[in-house]
Parts: sequence; structure tokens; C-alpha cells
Amino acid sequence: MADDRERTYNGNYVQSIGKEEPERPFMEETAAEMAEPIRRRDERDEERADGTGLGWLALALSIIALFIWPILLGAAGIIVGFIARRRGAETLGAWAIGIGVIAILVRLFIMPFYS
Repeated sequence: MADDRERTYNGNYVQSIGKEEPERPFMEETAAEMAEPIRRRDERDEERADGTGLGWLALALSIIALFIWPILLGAAGIIVGFIARRRGAETLGAWAIGIGVIAILVRLFIMPFYS
């Protein structure tokens, strides 16, 4: 019986049963990793949880801007809405931006006719 340590991969080699085989082109040694791969999606999900609070804050500012201080609170709602969208709360941020813009436009173009 041939010792496996004496086999060479430079040409044909003899297996322990004595049969000669040609060298295969994939004679490198490979292994699978034991640890689970790092997923960037998991890290982004954690960031999205941070943006949700900012999204609700932006939405609250924009809704309050419909009733009092529309220029100040509407602008704050728009700015915080953009920050919330960048942090992952896309829907809440978009609603806050939209309502903040509506509050400012109503104050600038409609309210002067009723004052």
C-alpha cells in the first residue's frame, strides 16, 4: 500500500490501489468558512430603526405646522424629514416633507386672503 504523503501533484500519481490517474486541474485545497458571513443588510436594518423615531418627529412637526407657526415648524419638519429619509424611514420622511411643504404653501399663498 502506497503512502499518501509520497504522492506528487506535478504529473500522474499512483493512488493507494495502484491505479494511475491523470492530474486533475482542480487539485487545490478549499474549505468552507465555519462562521456565518457578515451581512451588510443587517447593519442597515439597525440604522433604519434609528430613522423611524426621526420620521415620527418630522411628521409631528409638519402636522403641527398646519395649525401654528407654519413657516418655522414646516421648515423644521422638512429638514428632519430629509434626515429621516437618509436614515431609512423613507415613507415617514416623505410624508413629513410633503405636509411641511403644504403647510408653508398654505401660509404664504392662501392665508393672506383670509387675514
